[in-house]
Amino acid sequence: MVEKPTIADRLSEADLGAYFRPSDAEAVGISYAQLRRLEGLGLVEREGWGLYRRTHTDITRHHTLAAVCARVPRAVVCLLTALEVHDIGTQKPHQVWIAIPHKARAPSLGGLPVRVTRFSSASLTYGVEDTEFEGVPARITTPARTVVDCFRFRSKIGLEPALEALHDVLDDRKATPGQLWRAAEVCGALSLVEPALRMRAQ
Repeated sequence: MVEKPTIADRLSEADLGAYFRPSDAEAVGISYAQLRRLEGLGLVEREGWGLYRRTHTDITRHHTLAAVCARVPRAVVCLLTALEVHDIGTQKPHQVWIAIPHKARAPSLGGLPVRVTRFSSASLTYGVEDTEFEGVPARITTPARTVVDCFRFRSKIGLEPALEALHDVLDDRKATPGQLWRAAEVCGALSLVEPALRMRAQ
């Protein structure tokens, strides 16, 4: 006789990251009532309104980033946080930098350390790739696109981190001058990036 899977088995087999929303659990067949049972069993913990964490998952250096991506699933990890993830430069941000569409409602993140900026049109898709943090699906700007964004948002992060990132990404061959040029062109930042690229080539 085949034993019926327990609720713990269902959680173990579910395609859920370390952090997830009740709607994510429901999408893989775990109802809200079952989620509360899992909480009672100590298999999940509530991390604030609308966010749960699996208690038996390894915590990595990206655990806060994973929590943010679970709460704002269509956000784009960008700027200083993307630099850190790609190991570009020396910036160690205390906040998770994410981008959302210009007309999107600002997310309520319940105390998570987040810095929100806004992208529009091609900036929302060009040079943005899928990834994951602790099993949580996420989107992040590529190295070339990240550098270009640092120039675009230099008033927020400063010019020095942008210049450092440009030299670092080229020195480590994480992007080519052509990739930087194209990303700057698509994002309307060629006039900002071109002088730095030309100076670098001299």
